[in-house]
Amino acid sequence: MEYVRLGTTGMKVSRICLGCMTFGDAARGTHAWTIDEEASRPLIQQALELGINFLDTANVYSDGTSEEIVGRAIRDFARRDEVILATKVFNRMRPGPNGMGLSRKAIFSEIDNSLRRLGTDYVDLYVIHRWDYATPIEETLEALHEVVKAGKARYIGASSMHAWQFSKALYTSQLNGWTRFASMQNHLNLLYREEEREMMPLCADQGIAVTPWSPLARGRLSRAWGESSQRLETDESGKRFYSNALIQDEKIVDAVGAIAKARGVSRAQVALAWLVQKKGVTAPIIGASKAQHLADAVAAASLGLTAEDMKALEAPYVPHAVSGFQIA
Repeated sequence: MEYVRLGTTGMKVSRICLGCMTFGDAARGTHAWTIDEEASRPLIQQALELGINFLDTANVYSDGTSEEIVGRAIRDFARRDEVILATKVFNRMRPGPNGMGLSRKAIFSEIDNSLRRLGTDYVDLYVIHRWDYATPIEETLEALHEVVKAGKARYIGASSMHAWQFSKALYTSQLNGWTRFASMQNHLNLLYREEEREMMPLCADQGIAVTPWSPLARGRLSRAWGESSQRLETDESGKRFYSNALIQDEKIVDAVGAIAKARGVSRAQVALAWLVQKKGVTAPIIGASKAQHLADAVAAASLGLTAEDMKALEAPYVPHAVSGFQIA
C-alpha cells in the first residue's frame, strides 16, 4: 500500500480510504444494505491488514452506530495512533431546532458525541458533511478551530459544496488565523465528473487533499449495464445522482467492461484505478460489504491504466446535472 500526505499536512494516509457508511444497525438507519457489527468487523480487520490506515465514518450513519462499530473494531484490531480516523458533522441527529447543522452549539455537542461513540479522545480528521446555509461560515470555522485547539481533532475537512463556497471558507480561515480545511470530500467518479470544472482545480491550487465519495457510482461501475443489486434497487440517492444521462453512462460502463476484460481484472478495479490516477486525487473512499470489495480496491491502487485506457474511459462523458450537495 502506498501512503501519501493529506494535502499540505504532514499526516500520511493510504491511497484507499475505507468508507464506513455500510457498517451499522439497519434498524436505526435509512439504508437496507447496511450490515451489522458481526459482518462489519472482519471487513474492518481485513482493511487494516491490507494496509488501509484511513477510515471515514459520520455521526449520522445508522444513527451513530457506525461510529460505535468502527471505534470498537479499531480498539481490537489496531493501535489507535496507527489509524487515520475521520468522522463528519452536519446532518440531523435529533429532533428540534438545534438537532443538526454547523452552529457553534451543534459542533461542540456533536464532536463530544462522536468521540464518545468512537471511544477515543480525538479524531484525526473532522469533516463538515455539507455547507450550512443557516449558519455564518465564520461561526462554523471558529468553532472548528477551537475543536482543533482543544485537541479533539487533528485536522478539519469539508465535503461537497460549490467551489465558491469552499474558496470563501479557505479565505475566511486565512483572514482570521483559524485552522484551514485540509481536505475536500467530493462527488467524483467516471459517471460524474462535474467537479473537474472548478473544485478540482481549486483544490490543486490550494494544496487541498481530495477524497472522493461514491467512486463506483453506487455500484453502477462495478457491474454490466442492466445488472442490479439490493443497493441499486433501494438507494434513492443513487437514482437521483445518475438518471439524467443514461445513454452516455451506459457507454462509459461498457468501456469499463471492455478494459476489465482485456486486462483480466474486475470492473471495480478499472473504475477505481481511473480515480486513483486522476491528478489531484488523494484517496477514494470505498465502501465494502464483501472481502472481494477490499481486495479489488487495494489491487486498483497499483493497476496502472495506460493513457489509451484513460482516454477510452473518459471519451463518452457528457455534462451532468450538478448533484451531491446542498443547493439553497
